[in-house]
Amino acid sequence: MPLDHYVTLGRSGLRVSPFCLGAMTFGEEWGFGSDERTSTAVLDHYIGQGGNFIDTANLYTKGHSESILGEYLSREAGRRQRIVLATKFSASMTPGDPNAGGANRKSIIAACEASLRRLKTDYIDLYWQHWEDPFTPVEETMHALDALVAAGKVRYVGFSDTPAWKVATAQVTAHFRGWAPLIALQIEYSLLERTVEGELIPMALAMGLGVTPWGPLRSGVLSGKYTRGNMTAESKGRAAWVARNANEFVYGVLDVLAGIAKRRGTSAARVALAWVRSRPGVAAPILGARTLEQLKDNLAALEERLAPEEIAELDRVSAPRFNFPTEFLQAATAQSYAGLTVNGVKFGAAPR
Repeated sequence: MPLDHYVTLGRSGLRVSPFCLGAMTFGEEWGFGSDERTSTAVLDHYIGQGGNFIDTANLYTKGHSESILGEYLSREAGRRQRIVLATKFSASMTPGDPNAGGANRKSIIAACEASLRRLKTDYIDLYWQHWEDPFTPVEETMHALDALVAAGKVRYVGFSDTPAWKVATAQVTAHFRGWAPLIALQIEYSLLERTVEGELIPMALAMGLGVTPWGPLRSGVLSGKYTRGNMTAESKGRAAWVARNANEFVYGVLDVLAGIAKRRGTSAARVALAWVRSRPGVAAPILGARTLEQLKDNLAALEERLAPEEIAELDRVSAPRFNFPTEFLQAATAQSYAGLTVNGVKFGAAPR
């Protein structure tokens, strides 16, 4: 499948590439990432292959990521129109100002105006809440986002890293108020982070939200460059993150991942990305390539089709422990549907 085999995002008509290009690595302000020349090369290749979906945030590299994208997209006539450009609010860019971050009306509108200036555009295709604001009523957030849509400054809205109950509340509120609905959910999802399968993924499927996983390679831990014998980060900015993944559970996943990649004659990164793409509800995983070589290798995952037994092997070694549903409720569900196939899910024999 090439990048120009587009998919619709959630319950909308917005057409996006099956891989989204993440721009968190555009700029070097955080101690890792790419300079403007490398970022441009990454953008050229992604768009040249038919990619049209780019994701950033006001926070990324202190606003430099948005500025790099703004310069790039404004450089060629018509380029901006062809791109589905996503960015985020929630993060404060002005320390000490209590209304510079969060999801209240004042902060959302101010963040949107600032992002528009950095991106050198008059509209944002997909505007994400970066994370939940526990102090602002969800009605206020959704009404403010609807106002931005009505003003033509935003085309679609979505939530990122927000509890399932709050996303569902926001979606139902928008439905009954006649406001712009959420069309997508951005969450961390990979072989090393599957707890989202407990509540967030089922909620997204029920609410018509396309899932765009971030961290599908767990910040490079699943890329193949880390093993039991080597968990040394390539840069100081990644050292603490990589160290947190130095444990037996991660090593077990890496061992199986490397074995499948070797048998298939491909890279561990491609196998890990192919697994994420195979999950229910997933529309477009977000690739955060730091170099052009990384991007090319990751895009090749579009050609990987894992066999059922390979998926089962990866599922087994990466099985998560859910907060909900609990083990009792999982067993009860299996008991109720033992031996049946429902909505494509085959239930085995009931546990004894």
